Amino acid sequence: MSVPLFVSERSKPQMTAQPLSVGCLIFERMDQIDFTGPFEVLSRMPDTTIQVIGKERTPVRDVQGFRLSPDVSIAEVELFDVLLVPGGYGQQMLMHDEEVLKLIRDNVQNKRLLFSVCTGALLCGAAGVLAGRQITTHWSARNLMPYYGAVLADARVVVDGNIITAAGVTAGLDAALVLVALLRGDAAAQEIQLAIEYAPNPIFQSGTPENAPAEVFKNFKQKYEPIGTAREAEAIRYAANDTSTRIHLADTKDKSC
Repeated sequence: MSVPLFVSERSKPQMTAQPLSVGCLIFERMDQIDFTGPFEVLSRMPDTTIQVIGKERTPVRDVQGFRLSPDVSIAEVELFDVLLVPGGYGQQMLMHDEEVLKLIRDNVQNKRLLFSVCTGALLCGAAGVLAGRQITTHWSARNLMPYYGAVLADARVVVDGNIITAAGVTAGLDAALVLVALLRGDAAAQEIQLAIEYAPNPIFQSGTPENAPAEVFKNFKQKYEPIGTAREAEAIRYAANDTSTRIHLADTKDKSC
């Protein structure tokens, strides 16, 4: 990523002293850190309540088997000030789940904040809320986002009006701190950062395709190919059935000529 943070020209979320509600969606085969990373930050945001949402109240397991339990089902909730949508391989099973997609749409259409982490952006795209919006996502899915009408920004965290997106997995921590800074002020975000000793200094420099050794990148791509192929097929199917996306894709191609 060329920059850590990109903020569009749309009106960004305003600082507030009002109590805030955060809803965190969880589902089978998600990436738990897409949720637990931001949770570590947002749970410390002053005067904030968090509810963990599942399709049902039954526990789910993330893609590595980590067990997570929802507080409420989707059917039991209304709107949240912030809705967190994580990613992970299990996202693919929800791309036609109208209950999940409606939850996302309702929050955006009612001017609430949508916070997408990693390939949660694909779910947001399927909900139809990303057309014309500047976003980021995991590097492996960036090429798919124009199919959903989204405009890619080369940043780890992107703020575009009431939609905040994080790049892959660990970027959710950065985006959560940005969200706290927007809603409660820089000092609140900095205090949380200090409390959780968030001071990245990685031992290895293999966190992006540009930095990863060639053999490491090749091995990952081979393992990722099945889900990558399925995600691409779904993105193409969506674009073929969505007029606004087809127009956006045509405009993109014209500008690249």
